[in-house]
Amino acid sequence: MSFNPQKPYNDLPLLPPKQDIETKNILRKTITAGRALAELKGLGETIPNQSMLINSVVLQEAKASSEIENIITTDDALFRAFTAKTSRVDPSTKEVLRYREALWEGYNELKKRPILATNLFVKLVQRIKENQAGIRRTPGTTISNAATGEIIYTPPEGEAVIRDKLKNLEDYIHGEDDIDPLIKLALIHYQFETIHPFSDGNGRTGRIINILYLVFQGLLDLPVLYLSKFVIDRKNEYYRFLRRVTEKSEWEPWILYMLDAVEETATFTRKRILDIRDLMAETMEVAKETLPGRVYSKELIELLFCQPYTKGQSLVDAGIAKRKTAAEYLKDLEKTGILTGKRIGREMLYLNTRLYDLLSK
Repeated sequence: MSFNPQKPYNDLPLLPPKQDIETKNILRKTITAGRALAELKGLGETIPNQSMLINSVVLQEAKASSEIENIITTDDALFRAFTAKTSRVDPSTKEVLRYREALWEGYNELKKRPILATNLFVKLVQRIKENQAGIRRTPGTTISNAATGEIIYTPPEGEAVIRDKLKNLEDYIHGEDDIDPLIKLALIHYQFETIHPFSDGNGRTGRIINILYLVFQGLLDLPVLYLSKFVIDRKNEYYRFLRRVTEKSEWEPWILYMLDAVEETATFTRKRILDIRDLMAETMEVAKETLPGRVYSKELIELLFCQPYTKGQSLVDAGIAKRKTAAEYLKDLEKTGILTGKRIGREMLYLNTRLYDLLSK
């Protein structure tokens, strides 16, 4: 049956595709993309305080992935909400924070049980949407051109059909073959997005699965690839190449796009981590020279790089100081110019301005 955008695509072909997915261009690109990813993984292993990477890079990935779905927040609102105890958080920022929670939950689940399956996908979307979402049961889901309203795709319909497609996807993820994992990543992402198993949250769930798959394959130790940045920068190509696979079975442009995404964002993320590490080393030197001896510690400065905002309770929780002493330490850090104090509601937060500026680039 030929593809018709206005009819449910229940004939979506199963994986693996029959077309050639190992062209010369693709195989060449897997080498450079794989090398960039390996360099990122190797760098992550050298960072002593890995929560620094989790909180800063993962929050940026959460923000970018949500932005693709037109869920927009600012860096400042995001970082403040992550640190402050307040119920006054706008809905978009809440959604971004839930994306981060879903990614983190998926990562922890994968560490406990290294399986990428439908049950995990459902957990992810439930965390993102903060509801009991499950596999689509109601007919009538379509994807339209935002500008014209024209229906450009109708995903498979019927819970049994969708579950069968997902079971094939699971089998392909866990199957043993000679296909490079980065090529499989492109196929897996296409298939999940085209199955479109949920009423909402498919794009964000699919992008979390991308990162988890790289961890599952041992290509990353931490879920720190800033992959959604590439999609934002080249969003039109993302959707165009997806459609070319669906309409014409043209796999090469899509696979090359995804390999470019891995290579470019691995290089970008690696540079971002190096910049954070250099800034932390520089801040330690400044702190040694300007802070009273009783205040300075390596652990304190590392804590300031876990996220741009910090507060007294953060120092208490880390075992660095008691509550009153923690407040004094933060005021000393403000006097040196390392931190800038901001009152948010009843709380006093302190911003690592240079880290914030670096992450906001």
